[in-house]
Amino acid sequence: MSANSAKILNQLMPANRMSDIDHWISKYPKDQKQSAVMSALRIVQEEHGHLTTELMNAVAEYLDMPPIAVYEVASFYTMYEHKPVGRHLINVCTNISCMLRDSAGVVEHLEKKLGVNLGGTTEDGRFTLRSVECLGACVNAPMMQVDKDYHENLTAESIDKVLEQYQ
Repeated sequence: MSANSAKILNQLMPANRMSDIDHWISKYPKDQKQSAVMSALRIVQEEHGHLTTELMNAVAEYLDMPPIAVYEVASFYTMYEHKPVGRHLINVCTNISCMLRDSAGVVEHLEKKLGVNLGGTTEDGRFTLRSVECLGACVNAPMMQVDKDYHENLTAESIDKVLEQYQ
């Protein structure tokens, strides 16, 4: 990594978050620091809310990777956001198990309650609503994930209670 590339990312990230990235880099052999790309992207996204081209380019330079390699990772995994999202991200599972237990009703209730369609963000910036494939909680379908928290066996009433928890 050149001093210039470190400077670019250092200008975009606070020192404590750079330390977090360096911690992940240290887990790999010196010639394989690109292995920390997913952790670096996660940390950058936590700090900025989403990944811009500028941020991904800075990560690429910091990890001595071609920018396209960083873009490929960031576009392959659904955990990386490329546009601003609400303070809380709601992911509703719509795969087969949840579908059979009325995930469509969950989506419909959330759209009505929040006043947005799938992919939308509430006017106050509180929630972004998305549908996703399996979240691995099939036994307790239908389910949704809000930020990192799973909420299962959903009903209209339980959804309303869940939403109250997130300000």
